Amino acid sequence: MTSRDAILQRIRSEVAKGPRIEPPPVSEVWPRENPDTETMAARFEQEIEAIHGEFVRVRSMDEAAAKLAELAKASGWTSLAPMDRPICREAIADLPPAMLKWPKSNWPPTEMAELSASLVAAEALLADTGSCLIACPTAEDRLLCYLPPSCVVIAKTEQLREHLPAAWGDILPRCFEKTLPGEFVIVTGPSRTADIEKVLILGVHGPKRLVVLLVG
Repeated sequence: MTSRDAILQRIRSEVAKGPRIEPPPVSEVWPRENPDTETMAARFEQEIEAIHGEFVRVRSMDEAAAKLAELAKASGWTSLAPMDRPICREAIADLPPAMLKWPKSNWPPTEMAELSASLVAAEALLADTGSCLIACPTAEDRLLCYLPPSCVVIAKTEQLREHLPAAWGDILPRCFEKTLPGEFVIVTGPSRTADIEKVLILGVHGPKRLVVLLVG
């Protein structure tokens, strides 16, 4: 254990001894219209495709596994790193085991950047912006959202939310759990910039390709 790890461990131990902090009430930044699932799915598809993302919808996890294998073959992916989540483990069922690269502690970013693709699980899909809300308890989870040139986000229809305030009730309690490390990342389409002569370029600061696989 390094000196930094020891200091952080002492801080965590002392914080854990303190009184439980109750989360504040969820703010209503803008009204909820409570649209149905199909309306939110259609809005999410429209928004993500407008920002050069891809949207694929399947009916079941078996179809999701088949679609992921199809994407990998068509794209020529030779390696894929999945987050260690139940939904990701189901989705990789049809991929060759040799292709899978499971995240490991202190994984060098240079090695992660050489992966063909990553598979990450979303906590929520925000219909109004086509954004994916992803919980990243480790540095490796977070880097899976950024370093591989292709990123596949998987979620189920019950995780659709009309906008970020509608998802706060789901994630706010987790933010106040002292035992849960890490952070949430919001991914909105593939990486893009127009800093150079206002020409849109994809893949400069993150994945060039983002595919959202919606199940249900």
